[in-house]
Amino acid sequence: MKKISLGCIADDFTGATDLANNLVRAGMRVVQAIGVPAQPIEADADCVVVALKSRTIPAAEAVQQSLAALRWLQTQGAEQFYFKYCSTFDSTAQGNIGPVTEALMDALGTDFSIATPAFPDNQRTVFKGHLFVGDVLLSESGMQNHPLTPMTDANLVRVLQAQCQRKVGLIDYRVVVQGEVAIVARIAELRAQGVAIAVVDAVSNADLLRLAPALKNLPLLTAGSGVAIGLPANFGLAPSNTASALPPAQGLQAVVSGSCSLATNRQVQAFAQAGRPALGIDPLQIVRNPSTPGGNTVARTLAWAAPLLAQGPVLIYSSAHADTVKLVQAQMGIEAAGSLVETTLAAIAQGLVNLGVRQLVVAGGETSGACVQALGISQMKIGPQIDPGVPWCHAQTAVAPDGGLHLTLKSGNFGTDDFFSKAFSQLV
Repeated sequence: MKKISLGCIADDFTGATDLANNLVRAGMRVVQAIGVPAQPIEADADCVVVALKSRTIPAAEAVQQSLAALRWLQTQGAEQFYFKYCSTFDSTAQGNIGPVTEALMDALGTDFSIATPAFPDNQRTVFKGHLFVGDVLLSESGMQNHPLTPMTDANLVRVLQAQCQRKVGLIDYRVVVQGEVAIVARIAELRAQGVAIAVVDAVSNADLLRLAPALKNLPLLTAGSGVAIGLPANFGLAPSNTASALPPAQGLQAVVSGSCSLATNRQVQAFAQAGRPALGIDPLQIVRNPSTPGGNTVARTLAWAAPLLAQGPVLIYSSAHADTVKLVQAQMGIEAAGSLVETTLAAIAQGLVNLGVRQLVVAGGETSGACVQALGISQMKIGPQIDPGVPWCHAQTAVAPDGGLHLTLKSGNFGTDDFFSKAFSQLV
């Protein structure tokens, strides 16, 4: 068995492909596992990303799942470990970023790690410990209205400290711009002060590339996907087209979207305005007809899609305004409402594949997790990038026995407005 160099744990499925995408672009061969594998990975890989669905579950469960992933990655010989969370630092005062980070630190016996969701390619930057989305603070970006993890504070040191027992500090931009030696010295200084986790400023890819060499001796890194752009070089790897090679594309094309983000809502609108077939599913309608979760909705949706698929990609979406989401949650409760919509969209995705779809775009972290599980996917080979943080992948699955399935799992906040249309033009 070939040992892997880097072992990664991601707290949702789109985040896992986001991370894997950056590692592949920097030269690593990456396999993404859906959940903790029972056996070693079959394909040769420099890195395995274990994708969990742990971002919004109770903190104790997230810790348990993350530790199980760590144990498996240790058996594969990983030299360094990476806990990946969202570039908008999605979490609550209870976690799950802080509790998982501290549990992994305990398990690895390390007294220090870093934390930074910076991903400048997707306009996520950290300055003086504050997270910006584009030109505005996180707390003014729309994330303050997130239905599960409303982010009302952009100060990451404060946000993370509320979730941690250990002391949280800061490596600010004045240190980062000086490069490896200065960053290593600052880490030593923070350790001496009793700081165990340091939020790191980064406003450009150059900052992330300066940071990476300073991290090579840390057992654990915690970050969004941005830090990954500089890590393969620490293992002697350089960018290569072979790292992202996938089998040729085939079959019909479809998009399933369950994200309520502003970016995804724009993408839905752009797809429909381009004259392409798009069907909106009212979350309230799903809730009012819960007989087989969403059974009637699934049948009607697939009947609509079937005659259109031969003409090009179709879009099925349940994206809704924040007020609608809150109304559904008020009727059913947050977890029950989200689960019912995700289950319905996953059943639709499975039905589309049964109709011959072999190129599938899924938008939204929770939706992606539900769809991947419904499709029985356990591993994915990571391929070329569509937009920053969003690659095409390829998976072998029993529901697509004739060559497998090309799949994209898109974080709700990622991608240009024309993402749904251009994704298929980039797959060959």
